[in-house]
Amino acid sequence: MKLIFSSYLVQWGNYGVMCCWFLLMLLYWSGKGAFATSEYLIGLGSYDITGPAADVNMMGYANAEQIASGLHFRLRARTFIVAEPEGNRVVFVNLDACMASQLVTIKVIERLKARYGNLYTENNVAISGIHTHAGPGGYLQYVVYIVTSLGFVRQSFDALVDGIEQSIILAHGNLRPGSIFVNKGEILDAGVNRSPSAYLNNPSEERNKYKYDVDKEMTLLKFVDDEWGPVGSFNWFATHGTSMSRTNSLISGDNKGAAARFMEDWFDGKQGGNVFSDGSHVGSERIPRRISNIIPEDRKLLDLAASFQASSRREVTKFLSISRRVRSVLRQGDKPKFVSAFCQSNCGDVSPNVLGAFCIDTGLPCDFNHSTCGGKNELCYGRGPGYPDEFESTRIIGERQFRKAVDLFKTASEMIKGKINFRHAFVDFSKLEVTIPKEGGGSEVVKTCPAAMGFAFAAGTTDGPGAFDFKQGDDQGNPFWKLVRNVLKTPSKEQVDCQKPKPILLDTGEMNVPYDWAPGILPLQIVRIGQFVILSVPSEFTTMAGRRLRDAVKAVFTSTSNQEFNGLHVVIAGLTNTYSQYVTTYEEYQVQRYEGASTLYGPHTLSAFIQEFKKLATALIHGQSVEPGPQPPDLLNKQLGFLPPVVLDMAPIGSNFGDAKSDVPKNATYKRGDMVSVVFVSACPRNDLMTEGTFALVEMLHGTDNWEPVYDDDDFCLRFKWSRPAKLSARSEATIEWRIPKGAQPGVYRIRHFGASKGLFGSPRHFEGTSSAFVVI
Repeated sequence: MKLIFSSYLVQWGNYGVMCCWFLLMLLYWSGKGAFATSEYLIGLGSYDITGPAADVNMMGYANAEQIASGLHFRLRARTFIVAEPEGNRVVFVNLDACMASQLVTIKVIERLKARYGNLYTENNVAISGIHTHAGPGGYLQYVVYIVTSLGFVRQSFDALVDGIEQSIILAHGNLRPGSIFVNKGEILDAGVNRSPSAYLNNPSEERNKYKYDVDKEMTLLKFVDDEWGPVGSFNWFATHGTSMSRTNSLISGDNKGAAARFMEDWFDGKQGGNVFSDGSHVGSERIPRRISNIIPEDRKLLDLAASFQASSRREVTKFLSISRRVRSVLRQGDKPKFVSAFCQSNCGDVSPNVLGAFCIDTGLPCDFNHSTCGGKNELCYGRGPGYPDEFESTRIIGERQFRKAVDLFKTASEMIKGKINFRHAFVDFSKLEVTIPKEGGGSEVVKTCPAAMGFAFAAGTTDGPGAFDFKQGDDQGNPFWKLVRNVLKTPSKEQVDCQKPKPILLDTGEMNVPYDWAPGILPLQIVRIGQFVILSVPSEFTTMAGRRLRDAVKAVFTSTSNQEFNGLHVVIAGLTNTYSQYVTTYEEYQVQRYEGASTLYGPHTLSAFIQEFKKLATALIHGQSVEPGPQPPDLLNKQLGFLPPVVLDMAPIGSNFGDAKSDVPKNATYKRGDMVSVVFVSACPRNDLMTEGTFALVEMLHGTDNWEPVYDDDDFCLRFKWSRPAKLSARSEATIEWRIPKGAQPGVYRIRHFGASKGLFGSPRHFEGTSSAFVVI
């Protein structure tokens, strides 16, 4: 009996083990199944695209005197990838750059094909710019866009291509099961119409459908990893990247780049403390414990600070700059960093200078129709909310977008569900037949024109006025400037008639010496993620032009009986994949303000876009393929660049690179809100872009000998300014300014500078400089 019972126990024990094993496997596979049933894989990534912070003309204002000479904060490429586990996938890249570039897009796609095969192609990859006017230029391939940058700038181009590729690689590597939520809300104080006289030329019955003369709605996507929780957000909202003026020389992401920095820091602060909207970090991950807890008396703080004097050294590598950076990739754990992108939409006539446009000589409002002051456009400037401080205006407009995005992020509850799909086509806009409604009924066929820019283009806008005697609203032109124009290219009668009432200043579409001056072939793209649709346009659509395009595409989707298109969200991603300037309505074009003069392909440009996007939408809905269209040219091997290289850097006799030329005062004590400024002997920042590193750093003393990084050149409160005593001088200096934030902790601090100098032979040599320590109370 005992033997039988013992045998029974052994058998039962084996059976129990098998049951436990079965239950564990069941739990494991059910867990796997839970992940497998997630509708999407999501992955986000971000990478530095700052580019050369010296000598290079900035892209946006076409001001030849606006040359980069330092950093306000760094520029980034931010990417999301959404994929069906066994199906389609899409990539959206948001650039802290003025716009996308056809040449950049071509080269990024080539790299992706080499790495991933046909997984990522021009069909399912969208690359969009936020339209900051404070980034390095020279990266577009068409002549008219690189004149002021002295032609092509390879360093600007490479920084973008490399950074975009790396951000996509990171996003691809982060692909995991997750969900997406969408939310919408209004921002009433982040944009005004800068061409209201043109907007008023739209039909009154159309204008009456809308409460405002600009779009006030922000649309946000929230990305939530099944395991890690929220990992990022992307939103679309229309306002120009022109809070920073045409005289600014510090590289900056302007208001949208600032908003992205604020939101990413806000989220990081939620994990370990509080974050202030000025970019200051008070979280336990970023700021060590208060030194006043260690040494409570200010006298002891001063004595401790006095033991750390200014110094410099050469035996350093670029790795030191990367490793000391506050947001260094080396500090990341298993979970990827939160990525937040503030994308551009139909911003063509939307200015962030919300106080209005005024004459700088009289203080009176500018002329309504022409934006002039006494007949001169040069005196009419828009004022931002922080006027006259452009940095404050940038912060305020960025913060207004940031606050709304946080609100939408917190309350997002509508889940994105449905298929992923996309359609892409190249279209030749220089000779496109367009069918439009005819007055009195029926339809007629019209044509677009080869690209041309009108006289009012040279007048600029209230965000950045032009020069000479040009003015907005000019539909006649000027005999003298027509004579000058004809030296370059006299437009044909056919072209003049096609572009009417635009008086042609530059016939760019018919100019091809030394190579093409303007694009003719444009990429059009629709990306669908469930009930969310992105219209990737290569232009700056005005408010009403964008509304018409969105409505037309939405009507195509809703005309079907397919229930999955109910509750459709349609956003415009402006300045995407290439750049072709502006798109106005037909009625706005007649007024010939700046936007109309910059609508390249004539009065029927918008109708052409609507026609072609409706074709893409129809094909997407019915699962039909589309003709790829004619390929745009790859002009890389034809590019000419005349920016002189860095030949030599020299330190003054008796000085070394990194020496504090102007140090903090002895026994210096500062309060929050004060400005700390240190000047270092430096070298040209073009020698090393410090990609994913920093030129400037603020460190806080932890204990008695451990310095912790707390702010770097990606923080809104820290500015890196670089200068030469003369244009061709081999000597230079770096001024690092730190406006002590409200959230800075009392303690001992110091400022560091990283750089690289170039000799006549060999590679640049890295150096660092450190200020004397000082006290913040």
